Amino acid sequence: MRLHREGTTIMITTGLVLLALNLLAYFYLFSDSPTAITLLAVVSLILFILIVQFFRVPNRLLTTGDLRVVAPADGKVVVIEETTENEYFQDRRRQVSIFMSPLNVHVNRNPVSGIVRYFKYFPGKYLVAWHPKSSTENERTTVVVQTANGVEVLFRQIAGAVARRIIWYVKEGQPVKQGEEFGFIKFGSRVDVFLPLDAEINVKIGDVTKGGVTVLAELKG
Repeated sequence: MRLHREGTTIMITTGLVLLALNLLAYFYLFSDSPTAITLLAVVSLILFILIVQFFRVPNRLLTTGDLRVVAPADGKVVVIEETTENEYFQDRRRQVSIFMSPLNVHVNRNPVSGIVRYFKYFPGKYLVAWHPKSSTENERTTVVVQTANGVEVLFRQIAGAVARRIIWYVKEGQPVKQGEEFGFIKFGSRVDVFLPLDAEINVKIGDVTKGGVTVLAELKG
């Protein structure tokens, strides 16, 4: 396991701040209250562990395959439906959405290999990630990758009520590899994947996904 590229800096900063607070409490605030000092130390340790947990990038045996669409994120499948995708395709697509809680790994991975044909970032609101309008009104990015077979897959990072910053590493015209990191969303969020109508969906509502491992769907050859 390693930490996300921003996680190391945040972990060190958090650790130093918590250490300073505990030392201040020990010498100046609660020097005569061992119980209060112990409680603060325990709370600080839990907070530090949560920060490390959030920014971790676990080592995994990634799933690959030209016709496979793998999960772009860890989380739970909350939407599987046929819908109209109005930003890029402007036609009917199969949508699969994954909700990430603050306890999930928040690294986002490319669901397919190919060339980035479209990318756009949208500033926006911070509605809760399961709100119906979060896909169109929240801060978000949209990425479209065209596979070697010519199939285009759209995936969208959506910030949630707690997540207030989306990070991405892709741009139009760039080749990307299935399972590699394409971005990160801080503290609770959602990723939508839009697939052709003839794609065979391999998950169901409530399924828990692992980014880069779980196969969401199979594309037609």
